[in-house]
Amino acid sequence: MSDRAPGPELLGTRLRHLLELLDGDVAALYADLGLPGFRPRYTPVIRVLARTGPASIRDLAAATGVTHSAASQTVAQLTRDQLVTLAPGADARQRIVHLTERAESLLPVLDAEWSATTAAAARFEAELSYPLSRLVDEALDALRRRPMRQRIADVAPQLTAHHPDRDRAPD
Repeated sequence: MSDRAPGPELLGTRLRHLLELLDGDVAALYADLGLPGFRPRYTPVIRVLARTGPASIRDLAAATGVTHSAASQTVAQLTRDQLVTLAPGADARQRIVHLTERAESLLPVLDAEWSATTAAAARFEAELSYPLSRLVDEALDALRRRPMRQRIADVAPQLTAHHPDRDRAPD
């Protein structure tokens, strides 16, 4: 076993661990506030809906900085937890997300938590040699410009070359 700290080869694993630590503690805070099972990913969506009113999933994705798929999954969880409802939009494919009375009743607690978490995150970043939020933004921008799959192909084209079994129709 090496004494060397993990490098970029374990980046995904280490980022997931960091996210588990951050989200785990915020989820524990929600439980302390009497909201067991409330997920940290709910708060940005609920705050957007409280600020803007009903919105499409696409608009929620844009406002919270996640993919449409991630926003859709969060909305599905919020629906199961009876924090939002869905109604048809002008387009048959569009669904409009509305806060429930239950979610609206949580807004004072969520606003206080959001303010405290924002202040705590700023203090956390002040301990770092470089602001994590800025580094995450830079990393996301870099991956938008050139996705990781392409970066891997650049260094190992044989891994992404045409594979006959992969493209073959099932029997």
